[in-house]
Amino acid sequence: MKLRAGDLAGFLRRSPPAAGLLIHGPDPVAVDLSRDEAVSALLGPGAEAEMRLQRIDAAALRGDPAALQDALHARGFFPGPRAVVVEGAGDGLADLVAAALGNVTPGEDAFLLVTATRLPARSRLRRLFEQARDAAALQLFDDPPGRAEVERILAGAGASAATREAVEMLATLARDIDAGSLRQLCAAVVLHGGGRVGAEDVAALAPQALEAGLDSAIAAAAEGRGALLARQMARLDAQGVAPTALCVAAGRHFRALLTAACDPGGPEAGLERLRPPVYGPRRAAMLAQIRRLGPAGIEAALRLVHATDLALRSGAEIPARALVGAALMRIARTKPPA
Repeated sequence: MKLRAGDLAGFLRRSPPAAGLLIHGPDPVAVDLSRDEAVSALLGPGAEAEMRLQRIDAAALRGDPAALQDALHARGFFPGPRAVVVEGAGDGLADLVAAALGNVTPGEDAFLLVTATRLPARSRLRRLFEQARDAAALQLFDDPPGRAEVERILAGAGASAATREAVEMLATLARDIDAGSLRQLCAAVVLHGGGRVGAEDVAALAPQALEAGLDSAIAAAAEGRGALLARQMARLDAQGVAPTALCVAAGRHFRALLTAACDPGGPEAGLERLRPPVYGPRRAAMLAQIRRLGPAGIEAALRLVHATDLALRSGAEIPARALVGAALMRIARTKPPA
């Protein structure tokens, strides 16, 4: 079956339980956030510590196809529901996933949660979940969330009530910031308002959210989202953000990515070792960026940013804003490692 974002909670609570879920969309941060929301709803707190959640990278299944079946049918030491998350899947795994879904007993075996980038309507993996009786596909879109989605995010952050003006202000801000920044902002305004969100709570924190537009532009470049990058650059231009400030921020961001990507314990451990450490939606975003670019791609991006920064500081008469925009767009068009 097909799901909309607002249908996710009801689907996960259905009785009898479902066997699996596919989440796909163009924004890796939004996909990761929806994945975390689904895992939390399915398993409750402490699932990772109790080893009731197993994550498998799609690339690993190509070398060990039996690992998925083994994980779904495994029995743990701790009671409670279990889930297996396959990240970064594509049509090459459609047959393997179909066989796994066909052998799953909902409610007894682990729930199968698969994530992917945007899949076309003809995608075999997408059609598998859309046509299954015990599974569903949730397609996320690159559109800014509307009032209903903002209200859902606020409720998930613990809001007991929100005024119409506050929701409208947040929906307007959502056009200028990414999904992760919006969720962080919603969590902050809920905390600021003590659970009851008013326009004054949003107004108090909105300047911080607008500053996040600079980070959103850099994240769009790192995630390969050229259209979003172009929109963010236009907004930064209208706000009067200096090209040198954008270049400095980009250098800082890609240095952090490279440090985490090259950590001996893996990028997750590397992000925790950064000072300050990275958690929450920003951590999910940076992990997605590291997976997309790889260490070599991040290093190339950092060299390009450094060369652009030197050009800006050379004193020569150059179109600074266009130069920085071209550098970030070139990073956005970098192809993921094979």
